[in-house]
Amino acid sequence: MDVARTKGLPGNLPASLAAELRGDVAVLRLSRPQKRNALDDGTVYGLETFFQALPSDVKAVVLHGEGDHFSAGLDLNELTERDFAEAVDHSRNWHRVFEQIEFGRVPVVSVLHGAVVGGGLELACATHVRIAESSAYYGLPEGTRGIFVGGGGSVRIPRVIGVSRMMEMMLTGRTYSAEEGLALGLSHYLVAPGAGLKKGLELAEKIARNTRLTNFAIMHALPRIAESDRASGYLTESLVASLTQSGDEAKARLKAFLEGRAPKVLRD
Repeated sequence: MDVARTKGLPGNLPASLAAELRGDVAVLRLSRPQKRNALDDGTVYGLETFFQALPSDVKAVVLHGEGDHFSAGLDLNELTERDFAEAVDHSRNWHRVFEQIEFGRVPVVSVLHGAVVGGGLELACATHVRIAESSAYYGLPEGTRGIFVGGGGSVRIPRVIGVSRMMEMMLTGRTYSAEEGLALGLSHYLVAPGAGLKKGLELAEKIARNTRLTNFAIMHALPRIAESDRASGYLTESLVASLTQSGDEAKARLKAFLEGRAPKVLRD
């Protein structure tokens, strides 16, 4: 494991965020445990600063939370009196920042534990690989609080669990356990308490060994192909497949496999 360091990372992050580098993986920590890592405007803008200023040699990011929770969502102290236009702007700011995570430069692995609620779940669903510790639980309490999701949740979360399931969560305030979340697709992995960050780093390091072009295609082309009509999807797939195959690194990797110098796919 590489020694953690901070040189090269943005130095103007708010106190609610902490970042370090481990080799070619950046680790970003939500660091507001006294507020269950609730997301205030400063934290959201800090996320934007971090993802905009990633060093060029970073190939993956691990996002996790300090303390007992990943994130309990929007800091409700942020719901000050706003007129309609100001409220729209606030929501659109979250959209802009979370889109820089989902459609950014590098894949993001999130490590979830404790509360993954409201805006915390919206943030998690903007990441590409999600690891849950067994303490994780998921909820969308906005319906019981007289509000509505505003961080892109109504777009991302139904793509993970379906419209009907999200509707039921918001109408009833129901929470799902880590085990239920795994079955629904809210996480891809389930690990023991305290084991999430190690697993996250392991997966991020594996992801970082992919070619940049392949990771970019998976992050940017795949979701758009999946949402397109079949004919457009097939055409786009052909173009993206041809583009990724044309790179020198891809050619070298394929050659190594054909010559028996690369490992075959085996069951984990």
